[in-house]
Amino acid sequence: MKIAIVGLGLIGGSLAKSIKKNTNHICFALDTNRQTILSAIEQESIDGEISADELNKCDVVIVCLYPEATVKFITENASNFKKGGIVIDVCGVKEAIVSPCENALSEVGVSFLGCHPMAGREFSGFEYAVDNLFDKASFIITKTENSDDKIVTKIRNLALEIGFCEVVVSTPGEHDKVIAFTSQLAHIVSSSYVKSPSLFNQAGFSAGSFKDLTRVAKLNEDMWTSLFMLNKKALSDEISCIIDRLSEYKKALDDENYEEMHNLLKHGRELKEKSNEQN
Repeated sequence: MKIAIVGLGLIGGSLAKSIKKNTNHICFALDTNRQTILSAIEQESIDGEISADELNKCDVVIVCLYPEATVKFITENASNFKKGGIVIDVCGVKEAIVSPCENALSEVGVSFLGCHPMAGREFSGFEYAVDNLFDKASFIITKTENSDDKIVTKIRNLALEIGFCEVVVSTPGEHDKVIAFTSQLAHIVSSSYVKSPSLFNQAGFSAGSFKDLTRVAKLNEDMWTSLFMLNKKALSDEISCIIDRLSEYKKALDDENYEEMHNLLKHGRELKEKSNEQN
């Protein structure tokens, strides 16, 4: 199978390297940065460069761009994709991506699936791409009423070939609601947490919990601003929820209510343990 990757950043570059390492598929790439393409060819991460006009040679095209750029690229190049072929994206939001892309491609006989590889690093760019980024990671496919089950199965199998340990099938709406909690809120909390004046007094006082909570504060603000704004309702609801919960802990402290604090902590522990049992 011939695969094209559009955008050789961290995710696109890691997909290319994983495809070359774990499969026998032929992998081409398109990127606006000439040096990135040359580096990928030199490292044998891809089999060669491809232009937008040549995408009709590929069975599967994986678009690895920021959300707005993804929609723009797919809609503007709809006629360049192979008729009967498949186009997928890797964006961290789905409703804002799937609808316009699916509509544009269905008109020219191309299938679109909104996808989301659940892996990343606190660095960006091809220089940080690795061939094992997706080991033990899950791959989300978001189906709509227009999705062909045969296409879903084909992309599922490709994801497992690449190295993902499991494939989760969801809907764009469900994806965005859950991801607001599991990913986006965590980045908001981490970014907020490091804004304490105590941050620069932590040397020698920090251990695993500090590192865990601050790791994703080192983010790509361009990409995450876009993701947050495109999922604003679900993310705003999650922020409101955590503000309400934090207020409960603050009130227990201010009131010197030991029993309430104990109950809040106990409830949190029990919820975490229950969650562990279900996952």
